[in-house]
Amino acid sequence: MAYPACHNALDKGTVPKTGHTHYTVRQAAQDWLADGLDGRSPKTIKKNQNVLEPILKVIGARKLREPTAADVRQALATMAARYSSAAVTMGHLALKRAIRHAESNDLVSRNVAALVDTPKGQNGRPSKSLTLDQAIAVIAAARTLPVMKLHSGLKDVRRPATLMYAYSVLSLLSGVRTEEARALHWQHVDLDGDPAVRPPVPPHVAVWRSVRLHGETKTEKSRRTLGLPRMAVEALRGLLDTQADERLLAGERWQETGLVFTTHLGTALDAGNVRKMFKRVCTAAGIGDGWTPRELRTSFVSLMSHHGVSIEEIARLVGHASTRTTEVVYPSLSNSLETQE
Repeated sequence: MAYPACHNALDKGTVPKTGHTHYTVRQAAQDWLADGLDGRSPKTIKKNQNVLEPILKVIGARKLREPTAADVRQALATMAARYSSAAVTMGHLALKRAIRHAESNDLVSRNVAALVDTPKGQNGRPSKSLTLDQAIAVIAAARTLPVMKLHSGLKDVRRPATLMYAYSVLSLLSGVRTEEARALHWQHVDLDGDPAVRPPVPPHVAVWRSVRLHGETKTEKSRRTLGLPRMAVEALRGLLDTQADERLLAGERWQETGLVFTTHLGTALDAGNVRKMFKRVCTAAGIGDGWTPRELRTSFVSLMSHHGVSIEEIARLVGHASTRTTEVVYPSLSNSLETQE
């Protein structure tokens, strides 16, 4: 490299490391995904890979030192034309972190992604909340639905109605997250309580785990103990009996995980299993299949608010670190509280 050109490159902070002259933006992203997310779950790594791909389609083939802030801005604008604001924000953050990882390895001297503001993307799918009538319809449908036969290709091809009835009732009446419900163990469920002590201890669940990496809940305050209403107790008792029958039917194939919500062989349900079963429940309830299991939690928050429960108590029940989190995650809640005032 001629001296003037080298000097100019130094000014721009773009001198390539020896042996990496042709190192591309895509290679930097791949290296970060492989080595820069140590300790993160495969799901987190895949999510980052997915949000990076629309950006890499635009600038991934470019040498890492070549893109300007304008190039990054254009790549993000291209993504913003098709993806939600949340996805664009995640993609931009992943790109900045990938280039920072390359910086730490002396592969580039300037992070152009950090010089660009994140553009606004498309409006994402808003969370919905069941009305009281819809919630009653969902519970009734889940309770009376015949044995569910899932589409071929899924490991679990036959599920009893008691499974989604208990899942729906617990989620709707306690506000647990879907990843908390799927990680719930029977040892953390007390269906009897202790009425003899003073004050009496009601039936309850201890929400201490989730399906997140290492079984951790989302935040420290997400670890909470929740009282169970009678309907939830009865639903869980029914599921306990059904699970005992399935254990006998499976014989040696049964895997003793101690989980409350399982496949017909005792293993953990994945999110896809639950979504498909819940869609069938919603269709049977006459509200359409455009609902997701997480909206049982949003419905819990909405119903609590409409019945005059304070935002402080709602935040405690759903395991939020503060009432501010509750207001941000559920913006309709603020409007509801203002209406009540």
